[in-house]
Amino acid sequence: MKIHAILLIGLAFVGLFQLGCGGVAPGVFGANDKATVIAKTAQIRTSYAVVAADLLEVKRGDSLDVIDEFEYEKVLWFRVRAHDEAATEGWIEAQNVITSATLAKSKALAEEFKDQSPQAAGVIRSASNLRAAPDMNPENVLFKLSNGSTFEIMAWKFVPKAEVPDVDDAPKGQQKSGKRSKNAEIEAAKEEGEPDKLEDKYDIWYQVRLDPSVSPAPAGWLFGRQVELQVPTDIVFFQQNNRKFVTWQRLDADSANKVGSGDKTLAPGNWVILARNSFSKPIDGVEPDFDSILVMAFDKYDQSYYTVWRSSPNTEIWGRLPLKVDGKGDNKTFSVSLRNSSGQMDEKRFIVFKDKNRLRVTPPEDIAQYETKVK
Repeated sequence: MKIHAILLIGLAFVGLFQLGCGGVAPGVFGANDKATVIAKTAQIRTSYAVVAADLLEVKRGDSLDVIDEFEYEKVLWFRVRAHDEAATEGWIEAQNVITSATLAKSKALAEEFKDQSPQAAGVIRSASNLRAAPDMNPENVLFKLSNGSTFEIMAWKFVPKAEVPDVDDAPKGQQKSGKRSKNAEIEAAKEEGEPDKLEDKYDIWYQVRLDPSVSPAPAGWLFGRQVELQVPTDIVFFQQNNRKFVTWQRLDADSANKVGSGDKTLAPGNWVILARNSFSKPIDGVEPDFDSILVMAFDKYDQSYYTVWRSSPNTEIWGRLPLKVDGKGDNKTFSVSLRNSSGQMDEKRFIVFKDKNRLRVTPPEDIAQYETKVK
């Protein structure tokens, strides 16, 4: 214990010396300030110095009291008190925790869709900032989500393209420098009169819900360039090159994992799928979330999929999320919001049922008025 006390005193002097050599003065925290560990594991240390000793390993979800903060060489540290028997006090790098105020922002986002089913599943391809809003404002960063993290997609937003970095990994409170350059060859090759492509006109932001095993913060926004949709492997091969799946939900009676979140290899089953092509087609400045509907079912005797119902060939619909699936057992319904010929949005309900072991769908009687012929 004496050696430990001497070490703490010595490192305290080191910290005072460093304050005049690149450190930033400590902040002010109240007695009730809290933080939650977001890293899988992290160390509480005797100091923010390179030579500091580890005092205690903490794990994702652990709660800490925040006593103070200190920025040294552009790295923010919190002085914290753990809730172990020894009430260990020390320093932890700020990127490993989320403060109670920031966590409250994430929880407020989660409240927006607490009663809604997920629309899709995804994974990030590189470490990326989880944000409180779908923009690059440095103040909106909640924390950095690690590479390979999985999540449920609850909604998305098309934002007109700005010249921003391809990777959103700037530290909280900072905006990454560097701009995306336009591909001159693609621009030159574009045929006159060809519709704009979504990827050329917009950036997409995904509103996501996170499992507690991934993050104590339940929700936020992710920059779409780092997001890969996790379409389950048993249906991904039915995608067409010119029309990608954007939303899917299981129709099986006993399926709890509706979108296959975190599991691309689910057993074959019955699905309602919303898809859209890659061309921009806004109405009053708003893009549709999907332009076609497909219902597929798996025949366990033939061990193959069959099409139950789909939008009429050579037509498109103009639809908006969310996709809602209701009912129990083999009797289900799904509902979507479709734009009618007068420009109004109507919620339309499709009835799903079993007939002689074959899945069937009864569409709305007036579905034809929501379909537009395409060339």
